Amino acid sequence: MLASVFNKSRPINYVMIAVTLVSFYFLYLFKDDSWTAYFYLILQKTGLLFLLAGSLFLVNFITHKNRLTKDNTYAMFLFMVFLILFPTIIVNTNIIISNFFLLLALRRLISLQSLITPKEKIFDASFWIFAAAIFHFWSIIYIVLVFISIIFHVSRDYRNWIIPFIAFFAVTVLYFMAVLVIDKSFFNHVMGEIHVSFDFTYFENIYQNIAIAFFASVTVLFLFPYIFSISSKPLNLQVSHKKILFSFLIGVGIYVLSDAKNNSFLAFTFAPLAIMGANYLESQKNYWVKETVLAAIVIVSVILFVMQL
Repeated sequence: MLASVFNKSRPINYVMIAVTLVSFYFLYLFKDDSWTAYFYLILQKTGLLFLLAGSLFLVNFITHKNRLTKDNTYAMFLFMVFLILFPTIIVNTNIIISNFFLLLALRRLISLQSLITPKEKIFDASFWIFAAAIFHFWSIIYIVLVFISIIFHVSRDYRNWIIPFIAFFAVTVLYFMAVLVIDKSFFNHVMGEIHVSFDFTYFENIYQNIAIAFFASVTVLFLFPYIFSISSKPLNLQVSHKKILFSFLIGVGIYVLSDAKNNSFLAFTFAPLAIMGANYLESQKNYWVKETVLAAIVIVSVILFVMQL
């Protein structure tokens, strides 16, 4: 049922995904409705919802524009389901903003394949990555993907290697200007995140344990077939798929390195894993395998979400 619904890119699919996101977003927020008494918090929550919706549509745009999947909405749907599986992301403002910026960067890096205005794309991607690092410091290691992309496409021009440093300078200047004018305490927030921690004993309840164990199982199911399938992709798409793989590994690295861990840090792996999942579902010839995998992911995610309300 689910696989057959989302195996095409129809307007109704976008409506269904958007309505589902909004429903689960407010279900989780109303665990504590104290924010409704403050107008600025209402604006903040509404803005974050738009960023989450924007993230969904960015995932869809990246996959379709660059032909990473066929004409379906599996990637967009899986990204939304992962948000339901880890609802703590919904209340983590910095992670939502940082992940949105990284998706903007990924969009530019994947499109570098066309070799049209490569310098602008390198600068844009680097700029968004350094901007993301302001909200979650270890997002900065995503810059590795910029240099990987340069190696893949435009390594012969030495100027391309300098552009990320120019973007770093631009973001640094804008950041310190904003700190001086708006809020000096935000500087302390960023400095406080420059720590490495390998402490994974942060779970607040058993449902978080189950969620991350289930997510790890889904990752194994999607990741290894994807790795072995890259060589069978069309030659002009193989580099783009390799970037998705590197993006996922960097997302895992961000989660591993981050201090004061919680499950919301896994958000950086959602987009690449959703694209891997879409490729996995497309490769399945057996209709019931697709339906069973997708239904199992949705059912477990919804149950764990409800148990955490």
